[in-house]
Amino acid sequence: MVGAPLPRDPIADARRNWERHGWSDVAAPMAAITAIMRTQQILLARIEAVLKPFGLTFARYELLALLSFARSGALPMNKASALLQVHPTSVTNAVDRLQEAGLVLRSPHPTDGRTTLIELTSGGRTLAKRATAALNGEVFAQSGFGTEDVDALIRILGDFRRGAGDFTDP
Repeated sequence: MVGAPLPRDPIADARRNWERHGWSDVAAPMAAITAIMRTQQILLARIEAVLKPFGLTFARYELLALLSFARSGALPMNKASALLQVHPTSVTNAVDRLQEAGLVLRSPHPTDGRTTLIELTSGGRTLAKRATAALNGEVFAQSGFGTEDVDALIRILGDFRRGAGDFTDP
């Protein structure tokens, strides 16, 4: 959070302004979307604060975590990009930084000369474990959401993402 808490919810104020300006039919969805965006900012700030002592951003952490889940500890860069749902340039930038820090290595794919593999180093695996433990304890276990709310959010946001074409499974 930045500064002291406000005396009123500015998103509720914005909703009332929308309604006063004759946009009542979209005031509630505007407030919901704005609340989601603000919630994302709050959660990302918490995550980044936990990861900062590890020298990681959330984007770099996500890549380390993804590689730590791979059976061999390695993935093709294009597959990492697809699984993280980010542009290949973003993965390249994260790999550059992680490689400079000695946490991942690039290598040619053994059977596809067009593909580059990214692989965790032992230091990368250790850091991923430590950072995950910190996130689990300081953010995910203390999310600020009740169990029923978490289940509802997963369902609601999953339905939205599916409808937006993010994934196809039922």
